[in-house]
Amino acid sequence: MKVPTMAKTGATTSVELRAHNRVRLLRAVHDCGASRTRSQLTRDLELARGTASVLVHELVADRLLHEEPAQEHGRGRPTQVPGPHREGPLALAVDVREDAWEVAACELGGHVTVLKVRRHDGTPEGALVPLGKELRAHLGRLGDRVVGVGVAVAGPVRGHGLVDVAHLRWHAVDVPGLLVSGAQQADPALAGARVGNDTAFAALAEARRGRLRGVGVGLHLHVDFDLGGVLVVDGRPLAGAGGIGAEFGHMPLTGGTAPCMCGAVGCWGMDVGTNALLRHLGLAFGGGQGREQAELLVAGAAAGDAAALEALTSSARSLGRGVAALVNAHDPEAVTLSGLAVDLYEHALPAITGGFGPGLMAIRRERPPRLEASALGWRGPLIGAMESVFDEFLTPEGVESWRRTRQGA
Repeated sequence: MKVPTMAKTGATTSVELRAHNRVRLLRAVHDCGASRTRSQLTRDLELARGTASVLVHELVADRLLHEEPAQEHGRGRPTQVPGPHREGPLALAVDVREDAWEVAACELGGHVTVLKVRRHDGTPEGALVPLGKELRAHLGRLGDRVVGVGVAVAGPVRGHGLVDVAHLRWHAVDVPGLLVSGAQQADPALAGARVGNDTAFAALAEARRGRLRGVGVGLHLHVDFDLGGVLVVDGRPLAGAGGIGAEFGHMPLTGGTAPCMCGAVGCWGMDVGTNALLRHLGLAFGGGQGREQAELLVAGAAAGDAAALEALTSSARSLGRGVAALVNAHDPEAVTLSGLAVDLYEHALPAITGGFGPGLMAIRRERPPRLEASALGWRGPLIGAMESVFDEFLTPEGVESWRRTRQGA
């Protein structure tokens, strides 16, 4: 059995090695969704049984983990399944869409509890100031169990939370600044919120808990009012030099010539998504309006409505053509689709493949990447926001800070 050594981990003392192994164990519990037994985790992490036992007991004492008996076991002593402690760390995760936001509390292991869904008026103040008030209420109720706040937004993010959402005419909106506005005292958790692009967060979630798990090079596309896409390498969405790389929807991949509100011409996202569906049928679109109409269109297409099916087919065909171009460029192992793209996949897959296949280079057609709908559906950005918080927490420094707080309580 291989046991991590100080040389392999970079630890210089036995205290540092133990801190390193505590984090490894917590990370393993989180990544597996609290589904593996202590014995399985011990083997996975190549720990000595005695070491694993001591680590688990310490983490239980620190209110980080709690063990439950496994539902089924063979001969011998019953085994335990480590999972989140009922007083353990929580991440507050938020998905800010163009028409509404959703807030959830997330446990170690990835369980998500939705706390509030609320529509907004599309303005930065109308969306983010009430959101900040909502988050402060949950922070007051949950106290120091909250180890961070992650916020997914439907647009490119620069610096520390400056967001542009073209369809809402948001430019350099200071998300953390608006979240703390109106408060008598700025909460550090809100001022330091981890703000990220919704597609990049959806891709992170897909790499951790979806169909890009274990994939070396993948492509993830998230469709809502328009389309975003990002390349995922070794489980990480590529952010680009300036941190705003998840913008495949603003590439001229389908030959369009219409001006996009982002400032470019012929963006792929003009042909895919809720706005594209409504535009195809001559209906009003933009400004975060039309989600309900799009849902009715999808239902109508599923029921055989010709006009709705044609709109869905047009969007799906454009999706497939753009994916083919990106596959030719990046050679991914797999392509995953989330958000409205799951509906396109379910109700207009022949149109997607009809645009995808002919657009591939001949050498790509021999072994094309698998194309799949995300199992996470619309939850990708929210789950990715959670993962960004736990990534920051699950470090020796983050866990040690939690332990000191609990020991002083």
